Amino acid sequence: AKVKGVDLLSKNIFILILSVLIFLLLVLSLSGVKMQRTLYSSSFSFIIAVDSSTSMEAADFSPNRLEAAKETALDFVDSFPAGTRAGVISFSGNAFIEQSVTDDKDFIKRAIEEIPLSSIGGTDLSEAVITSTNLLEGEEAKAVILLSDGKINVGTIETAINYANNHDVIVHAIGIGTLEGGVTSYGLSKIDEDSLKSLAYNTEGKYFQAGTKELLRDSFNQIIELKFKKVSSDITSYLLLAAITLFLIEYILISTRFRILP
Repeated sequence: AKVKGVDLLSKNIFILILSVLIFLLLVLSLSGVKMQRTLYSSSFSFIIAVDSSTSMEAADFSPNRLEAAKETALDFVDSFPAGTRAGVISFSGNAFIEQSVTDDKDFIKRAIEEIPLSSIGGTDLSEAVITSTNLLEGEEAKAVILLSDGKINVGTIETAINYANNHDVIVHAIGIGTLEGGVTSYGLSKIDEDSLKSLAYNTEGKYFQAGTKELLRDSFNQIIELKFKKVSSDITSYLLLAAITLFLIEYILISTRFRILP
């Protein structure tokens, strides 16, 4: 025999679950939630972001980290497939736009060649990523290549990660420097990999530790072969449709044999 009280309770619970689901779907749709996917892309627009802070004068590369970064970045630009677009920034305590996004290799290379060692103290990876991301506005497949020893002392990595993800930008980080470190005018400078790894991994990018020029070149060669981009889709309309569908189901059930109130 069927126990009427238990049957009514189960119906009440089912209706309650439907109501909760409808409420959650409405909240999510009002918040403008987006779904992020990774898709194949045949081409990319890049920002080459070069750390020009004083720690980049370390002599664990010849003649120093900054010049090694510039040299290999120039080779990278030479390897671009036809039509590849790129821009250049340098950064230390502030970020500076050296070249806006263009497909003119000569402009890109000249901007890289002219990056000086900065006299401004500090390293702000956050501003570097934000400035790079803004330069990529309107581009289809977007990636930042960050060349740095990772000695962040201005801004926060979390800010950079959130900003890049909100704008569908992938950040590839190349850590320049040996684990033993190099001598600068103010002492020994060692690479700080943690911040660079966090930035790359949390934006769907790759991290490369480059302790030699050969590894630097190999890092760039691997990046040019990466063919995936991030795409955000607004799913508000789908959530609203699901909420309306569940509401209609709930209404029908309450109005017919699932009605439980007198």
